[in-house]
Amino acid sequence: MAGSFFILITAITVLAGHFIRPDKTVDANDQHLIISGQKPGFETDMIRVQKATYEKDGFFRHWLDGGLTKNYFEFPINRIDEIRGDSIVFFSFSKTGHSKKLIFAHSDLMVNDSTIGGASQYLFHRKFILGTDKYGRDLLSRLMAGAGISLSVGIIAVLISVIVGLVLGLFAGYYRGWTDKIIMWFTNVVWSIPTLLLVMAITFAFGTGFWKVFLAVGLTMWVEVARIARGQVLSVREKEYIEAARALGFSEFRIIFRHVLPNILSPIIVICAANFASAILIEAGLSFLGLGAQIPTPSWGNMIREHYAYITTDLAYLAIIPGLMIMLLVLSFMLVGNGLRDALDVKE
Repeated sequence: MAGSFFILITAITVLAGHFIRPDKTVDANDQHLIISGQKPGFETDMIRVQKATYEKDGFFRHWLDGGLTKNYFEFPINRIDEIRGDSIVFFSFSKTGHSKKLIFAHSDLMVNDSTIGGASQYLFHRKFILGTDKYGRDLLSRLMAGAGISLSVGIIAVLISVIVGLVLGLFAGYYRGWTDKIIMWFTNVVWSIPTLLLVMAITFAFGTGFWKVFLAVGLTMWVEVARIARGQVLSVREKEYIEAARALGFSEFRIIFRHVLPNILSPIIVICAANFASAILIEAGLSFLGLGAQIPTPSWGNMIREHYAYITTDLAYLAIIPGLMIMLLVLSFMLVGNGLRDALDVKE
């Protein structure tokens, strides 16, 4: 139940997308180098300068893109200096204490509707709950956006592996003979190749990128599904109700997909939960190696890659927190898989 709850929370976070993230931009990639490497709980005021041109998209475009396109530039500031007629002077935020003066016209600045009057109406307060990364991006927002990559690669990879594995396993187990021998020979050849090396070969052949990772991971995970499906079909095809279906003249296609398949799904569901966890680990490994989701697309794997050099410093949490999220999500799917195995085991 704990694993299911964590997966549910992660799924809600992904579906809600930028609507609940502190950083609502596309890929949570709002960079402010001047506030890079700030500790959790860091707070600052911002001013927003409107862009000259701005293309506004609809709700679904924003949801599909994973964020909003900002219609302003944002600057962290230390304090307001003075108002000079139509202009206002700010001192920029500085970690060294050497602030720079920023002068903007009132008409260029966006107004904070929650603040009444004075120069403070141009201030927007920002709080970074988990601090900022080395590019000054909100770490919490990056983690929330990165969850979408992990769940997406898991879902699509498992779907591909189930479709390919079930079809091959069903036909190998039901028809036996030469069909079984050819399919199992091919299955054993693929199984003999280390998964990560096979995925790397596929990504090298077809290139790196978001969708190619899904395809590469899915095409390497069907082997276990095929072997389990074959074993279950070999047992089920000798049952009396299958013999009765043949005697009634039902087509082999109907027997396979209407009578055999529903009765072998229990172990397939369990292996899918385990494959989901494996897909998340493989994607994180590929992203860490630079073969998965490409920067600035947020992935827990490339977040570790960007910050692993800080592991011996006081900013080690920039790499540890994404690693912890990978561990918790993988553990959750393994716990759910174990629970499904116990629930679906008819022998108990």
